[in-house]
Amino acid sequence: MIKINSQASFAVQDILFTFALESEAAEVFSDYNTLITGIGKVNAAYELSKAIHKKKPSIIINLGSAGSTCFQKGAVICCTKFVQRDMDVRGLGYAQYETPLSGLPPIIEYGLLMDGLPEGICGTGDNFEMGHCSPAYTVVDMEAYALAMIAMKEDIPFLCLKYVSDGADDNAAEDWLVQVHKAAIAYGKILGLSKENI
Repeated sequence: MIKINSQASFAVQDILFTFALESEAAEVFSDYNTLITGIGKVNAAYELSKAIHKKKPSIIINLGSAGSTCFQKGAVICCTKFVQRDMDVRGLGYAQYETPLSGLPPIIEYGLLMDGLPEGICGTGDNFEMGHCSPAYTVVDMEAYALAMIAMKEDIPFLCLKYVSDGADDNAAEDWLVQVHKAAIAYGKILGLSKENI
């Protein structure tokens, strides 16, 4: 069992761990039910939708790297709110980040809190952000919004943990290449993954 908080625990075999890239999962997750979605919202949405109907997980846990100007490199942040940071239809009278005619607010709130981790707001977009300056979100990635929205619509519990690999600034690309391999090790420790948990 993996304990998320005092109210939520899940058997490891019922968990679907999602990553954008194999390098974010590394060998730490090789014995577990893992989905590599590829980069970006469209890939994430497509692969998760297929996996839900095939594997029927009890919970989806999204793990991956993210940039942040609010948290230090190496920190693991639990995201429970999500913004589609590249959705901008203000020219037609909609709020920034609001998807027209979707019925969804600009910021969706869906996700479990994990004991002992700081909480963040994830801004997802189909670009590698190197100049983060928006107060609307505290970490940036390229998949989590799509995963959270699908989990919410399918009524599946969702946990999103982001390892801060870079400062979402001018050095973001170089920092990400150095830091990304450390994410899987950090997640393994936080989740207490071992052969005994299978």
